[in-house]
Amino acid sequence: MSISWHGLSEERKKTDKVWNINQELENVQSLRVLLLGSGGRESAMARAISQSSMCEALFIAPGNAGTSQYGKNLPNLSGKDFNEVAQFVIDNNISLLVVGPEDPLVNGIVDFFDSRIDLSHVLCVGPGKSGARLEGSKDFSKAFMQRHQIPTAAYQSFDLEHYDEACKFIDTLKPPYVLKADGLAAGKGVIIVDDADEAKAELKEMLSGMFGDAGNTVLIEEFLKGIECSVFVATDGENYVILPEAKDYKRIGEGDTGLNTGGMGSVSPVPFANETFMKKVEDRVIIPTIRGLAEENIHYQGFIFCGLMNVDGDPYVIEYNCRLGDPETESVLPRIQSDFLMLLVAMAQGNLKNYKIKIDPRTVTTVMLVSGGYPGSYPKGIPMDIPNEHEDTIIFHAGTKVQDDCILTNGGRVITATAFGNSIPEALSKSFRLAEEIKFEGKNYRKDIGKDLL
Repeated sequence: MSISWHGLSEERKKTDKVWNINQELENVQSLRVLLLGSGGRESAMARAISQSSMCEALFIAPGNAGTSQYGKNLPNLSGKDFNEVAQFVIDNNISLLVVGPEDPLVNGIVDFFDSRIDLSHVLCVGPGKSGARLEGSKDFSKAFMQRHQIPTAAYQSFDLEHYDEACKFIDTLKPPYVLKADGLAAGKGVIIVDDADEAKAELKEMLSGMFGDAGNTVLIEEFLKGIECSVFVATDGENYVILPEAKDYKRIGEGDTGLNTGGMGSVSPVPFANETFMKKVEDRVIIPTIRGLAEENIHYQGFIFCGLMNVDGDPYVIEYNCRLGDPETESVLPRIQSDFLMLLVAMAQGNLKNYKIKIDPRTVTTVMLVSGGYPGSYPKGIPMDIPNEHEDTIIFHAGTKVQDDCILTNGGRVITATAFGNSIPEALSKSFRLAEEIKFEGKNYRKDIGKDLL
């Protein structure tokens, strides 16, 4: 495959970056990195970046109580204010901008940097606004899949004006019924119900503001029966590297019951994602996706998250994300033994063909500890007692903060217990032991993470 540099401003096309696009990666000596985000994903990314010999300095904006061990937190810098981010980049000689969460990407932070001649020296990891539509609009991403013959569930999309038509479409489907808000809803914009009347009632609520503007359009999909997994791809727009796959657990309750959350845990690798299955994923999903982006003149240098359903051995795409997933990242990145910062640079340089990924064969499991009441209302500011890490374990902070030298909860998903093992049971035993040792009032976590894979 071959594509041109679609989407870049004319000024930036004419301007050299920090390093020539064709320069060998080993010639890159040091980097000053700004990582945007504050969750568990960013904790895992910060750890991996800080381990690189290429990292001269790492800043995390805004960061959390755990990311400060890997770099300097910037608690007053928000990824939502592009001008403030740009000024910090200029003032601190930042050479690489890494965008962790989806919001800045969907809102066009990469396009903003591309449009500024004074930022032309900065490498950016993440797609522009056009590429981020893969996550920012489920309606766009489903239509994209159909245009490029990427296997996915049949669907139709509706707004409030066409509610009656939507109800008629529901009557043509067999239960269960899958309803998805078109826009970003913090991982909670999907409702699955077994009763048609309940589906119609939920649809009315979604179209009437349950998820704000994200639900102005709602997709109604056929239900795919199978088992899910997540596959992560790093691409420079032409070349790609497949990262370790993972399986996450969305529901709050054991046995996959209760409300959807941002993710209660993850496991990598996934036993059913064998060589045969992954070859299908590569041929039917990854290659058509990257080729499709190029054909539609969408320049994409960043991560593509492919949320998949394994239906009788065949992969179907449930959704795309334009960044790494959370909590899958907390299981995936610890397995990458090659230089992660070099991977980021290679993506941003358009030089990914020179990157060779090395994967730890061991299993990594992540158990997410959440606040009492999550994913509904929950308290913040609860003091925490965090033990030292054991051998083959890692604690990734998510919703935490430091106040008066005390670590406090600061979100729904608070902290992870991540562990290595030679098998899923061995890794899980270490994760659950660590989860028990982490103390805060109202602590909740699922005790069946990974059990369905045994």
